[in-house]
Amino acid sequence: MTSRRVFLKNGAFALVSLGFAPSFLARTAYAASGRSKQLIAIFQRGAVDGLNMIVPHGEADYYRARPSIAIARPRAAEGAIDLDGFFGLNPRLASLKPFWDARTLAIVHACGSPDATRSHFDAQDYMESGTPGVKSTEGGWLNRYLQARQAETESTFRAVALSQQMPRMLQGHAPALAMSQIAQFGIRGGGDMMSTGFEAQYAAAADQVLNGVGREAFSAMKTLKTADPARYQPENGAQYPQSPFGQALKQIAQLTKAGLGLEVAFADLGGWDTHVNQGGSQGQLATRLDDFSRSIAALVTDLGERMADTTVVTMSEFGRAVNENGNRGTDHGHGNAMMVFGGGVRGGKVYGRWPGLAADKRYEGRDLAVTTDFRDVFGEIVVRHMGLSNSQSIFPGYQVSASKFPGLFA
Repeated sequence: MTSRRVFLKNGAFALVSLGFAPSFLARTAYAASGRSKQLIAIFQRGAVDGLNMIVPHGEADYYRARPSIAIARPRAAEGAIDLDGFFGLNPRLASLKPFWDARTLAIVHACGSPDATRSHFDAQDYMESGTPGVKSTEGGWLNRYLQARQAETESTFRAVALSQQMPRMLQGHAPALAMSQIAQFGIRGGGDMMSTGFEAQYAAAADQVLNGVGREAFSAMKTLKTADPARYQPENGAQYPQSPFGQALKQIAQLTKAGLGLEVAFADLGGWDTHVNQGGSQGQLATRLDDFSRSIAALVTDLGERMADTTVVTMSEFGRAVNENGNRGTDHGHGNAMMVFGGGVRGGKVYGRWPGLAADKRYEGRDLAVTTDFRDVFGEIVVRHMGLSNSQSIFPGYQVSASKFPGLFA
């Protein structure tokens, strides 16, 4: 069979590599036939201020360090939403509180990279490659996961990034897709777009091999090609923001429900580099958090019972300095907070050892110290949620051990 490649259509779709043969159709149909575990990774690019996102309102040093941008204590006007008497949510994360109460949201604070860099580019590269301090690593940690599980649940739509370009996290030898809009899905073979002739060429052979299942797989692909997210009807009363991020998560839900074997999905949101006029419960950070939280809340609500088999994890390359700067913003820091959602998550708890914000407890005298390596969070998700028994190949040079897992899953 002639190998085909999916190319960009209006800058909206990219594919690492793909051969359209009956074996591909068989894998797609197989993946669509049952429910498997799913991981949705969300990257907050630009280093979100974890201290104003997951607020340590029980720490007096937090308020001393941030006289104009700290989030007020709970019960104050525009105050933090209390979680456990010490930590609270930024009030613009109110839409996530029901998941905390339902114990399907867990938080890992003082989490991050052991590498000291404050370069956005380097820190993002290290988090996505899964090898802090090493720039020469081939591919991303999620792609290495796909390679390790390649024989189990293959599908053309197994790994999809709702983004303009393939994220470092999904780059590697395993096939993965990047698309900005489902509605602009397209296939090229030579110089021609996919046509009924192309379909007919393969459907007959596929039917011989798969007894009709191949035609159903092609039908699913055509449905995806012409899908209009504007006509998609979310379930359970979910309401997605009209922002690009909200619409990206809406399309992840649409792909999930299409039954195409989606196992790993990725989306990102920038605008977190708040050096100037960051604000507290109002302002640029608060506005970004509002979009972020309402979008995730819509996704989790929309997926409904599917969340029993799904984990959503949020991450950012590093946090912000403890002290606010002279421009009422925050400079590049170190430790940060991650959030993990899912039916299998032991939620309603903030995980990780809190190091404190006193000057002598800070990393290099200025930042929240890291007490949980981000690879231990990713490692626990890969092992205990995705079910990969041997994860050593996922994080080269790092000893993945259950003894270092935060304890997010039973």
